[in-house]
Amino acid sequence: MTARAIRLGPRSVAALALITLIGVAAFGWPLLAGASSGLAHSQDAPWLFAALLPLLLAVVVATIADTGLGAKAVAMLGVLAAAGAALRPLGAGTAGIEPMFFLMVLSGRVLGPGFGFVLGSLSMFASALLTGGVGPWMPFQMLAMGWVSMGAGLLPERVRGRAELAVLALYGAAASFCYGTIMNLQGWPYIGTLASGISFVPGDPLSENLTRFAAYCLATSLGWDLPRAIVTSVATLLLGPAVLKALRRATRRAAFEAPVRFEDHDPDACASYVLRTGEDG
Repeated sequence: MTARAIRLGPRSVAALALITLIGVAAFGWPLLAGASSGLAHSQDAPWLFAALLPLLLAVVVATIADTGLGAKAVAMLGVLAAAGAALRPLGAGTAGIEPMFFLMVLSGRVLGPGFGFVLGSLSMFASALLTGGVGPWMPFQMLAMGWVSMGAGLLPERVRGRAELAVLALYGAAASFCYGTIMNLQGWPYIGTLASGISFVPGDPLSENLTRFAAYCLATSLGWDLPRAIVTSVATLLLGPAVLKALRRATRRAAFEAPVRFEDHDPDACASYVLRTGEDG
């Protein structure tokens, strides 16, 4: 069995399930709201979710930390989150080239879904502070990246070697497209009547809004999602073996799941040590 930096308990699983359900509502409310509901015609819904998600993310991260985030896991989390935040500006604003995605996928794969969710969320938060990209979209980005890294941790553990790289490359490509698509849902309601042919129309039938949303994705984000998917897949295939090996070696050495033992000192040995060295044993 693979060692995990965080072993998810019932509370952590429940917290992740809750934030996932609320996240689905936060992203998909334009498609989920019925024509007769007040939510469908409300302009406050995106802002409500933007205010609610940071609080929920904080609760989820705190719950996971409370149930199994030790000092070693915190140290590794800090290193990987800093690396992810540093990688993001390398391709920001350049046709969707975002090298941080492959690191989030590989880290989630090795360190598990719980660690992956926390890492993805914190990496996006740190990168937003680093690049000045703080806004109402940030909690949505944190949640989406948390899902990307968590999903990699849920892939079958028994797959290894070239098959593992192929699975991770395919997953990275699919996750890159999914990330772009769900982030489009976050921004789609804001365009209003600026482009009536592809904008969200409150209360319209689901099929018509889905058609508009598909056209919106093709017109606005395909040129970003496709390069992101290609870069993630290629980086996984080329750099994956070395990164996976390094992460697994670090995980073994950290021995996250090894119990901490405190042993009593032998009084005679301690006294002898003090006499020989003059130091307090």
